[in-house]
Amino acid sequence: MVLEAPLVAADIVQWLYSDASQLKDTLEIVSELGTRLRDGNVPVDRVTTGIWVVHPNVRAEAAIWNSGGTKELRLYTAENSSDDDYAASPIKRVHDTLQPVRIEIEKNPAKAAEFPITIELGAEGYTDYIALPMPFSDGSVKVASFATKAAGGFTRTHLSVFDSLIRPLALVCELKTLRRTAETVLNTYVGPRAGLKVLDGTTRRGEGEWIKAVVSFADIRGFTRLSNTIPADKIVHFLNRYFGAMTAAVEAHGGEVLKFIGDEVMAIFPYETEEEARDAALRALMAARDTMKRIEAINACNTCAMTPDLSVGIALHAGDVFYGNVGSETRLDFTVVGPAVNLAARIAELAKDLKRQVLVSDALAGVMGCRSGLYGRYRVKGFDEPVSVYSPDLTAGPEIGYCPDSTTLRARELN
Repeated sequence: MVLEAPLVAADIVQWLYSDASQLKDTLEIVSELGTRLRDGNVPVDRVTTGIWVVHPNVRAEAAIWNSGGTKELRLYTAENSSDDDYAASPIKRVHDTLQPVRIEIEKNPAKAAEFPITIELGAEGYTDYIALPMPFSDGSVKVASFATKAAGGFTRTHLSVFDSLIRPLALVCELKTLRRTAETVLNTYVGPRAGLKVLDGTTRRGEGEWIKAVVSFADIRGFTRLSNTIPADKIVHFLNRYFGAMTAAVEAHGGEVLKFIGDEVMAIFPYETEEEARDAALRALMAARDTMKRIEAINACNTCAMTPDLSVGIALHAGDVFYGNVGSETRLDFTVVGPAVNLAARIAELAKDLKRQVLVSDALAGVMGCRSGLYGRYRVKGFDEPVSVYSPDLTAGPEIGYCPDSTTLRARELN
């Protein structure tokens, strides 16, 4: 069949301006684009996009599709990206010249040998490759590339199709990239629960909801003295290691870190039913246990005499909290407030005074159905009555939990 370039280009451009924007992300767009090009007799076997993104952890993302069925979204961070690979790529040349870069791998192997990617593609049977500048509305230029295994490579007609679709492709990719960037940045800074509300426009200043949750407060022991004695850059590194350990443990057990307050980490494990409450309490306890193990691993690798070993304390309480946003007209912050949050914070202070790694409230012990390990009753600031606190044994496995009195019951439940 003879390729009708104007018809193929018009069909794809129409799709890019309409239905393509409904797809989930750039990977789905690139995959559908590759399929539509092949249906129009444009012999593409590989389509990619390379897009720098605004994200605290990710530097760039690449959507990759090939005709063999492979679809991959690669994220490049400061740790896993290679500046040397980028410097030796056609993408770098496109960024520098703002012009397409074509390498006819089959016809000009000497030119193909200039770039590691085209050497690799040639070994896989590709015959032609072209990278095109993809201009975004902010003035930046991203890159889309097309490669084929067809004998003789791309024709002028094929290249004209690519020229016709590159600007609408840039537009729809920019829309998806902006949405993805907004989602990931919001999730990073305010958490997925709050981030979704912000993007959906379902939250206003002062609005929120009452939810049930296990509240966790954790802090570093001796942080004030430490922060007064070592340089600020080392303090930041110190905090990042601690926050990384705590956050990883909380998220691994289904919780959500809400905020970092100085050296404190506040997290929640929401629930609705009594059964969910017990599960949330168990997960919060296992997150505390996991945090201690991660901190031990960090301390075991500590070779800096200036930075002491980490030591943390964790408090857990369960109850109703108001989850919403507070602040001014120009600056808002998502948080949880209420007596349950206040008591969790006071128990964290008590854990520090008593030099206990983990203390839990009477409410959380009640949720677990076990008040074993009572450490005492203490008065805390802001509460009229003394509060009972428990020092759980976290040496048991997660299948049993911390409560010796409930060991037989939980083992029976698992069987």
